[in-house]
Amino acid sequence: MKQAKTNTYRAALSELEMIVQQIENEEIDIDILTEKIKRADYLCKFCRAKLRNTEEEVKNIIKDIEQLPEET
Repeated sequence: MKQAKTNTYRAALSELEMIVQQIENEEIDIDILTEKIKRADYLCKFCRAKLRNTEEEVKNIIKDIEQLPEET
């Protein structure tokens, strides 16, 4: 089973939610369950990294804004 590359947080989260739903509803054949679990693991790591990077970028932007001189 070829897995598509995930480029966005929204796409990764959507795919992850779909996998979770399939597992909960017992829709996944036992023969591909391991593949789906591995994909879910990858998607979780991808989402965490995106969140960490975004948080760091926002902190840096706020830091830059706070260093701007005040207008009088």
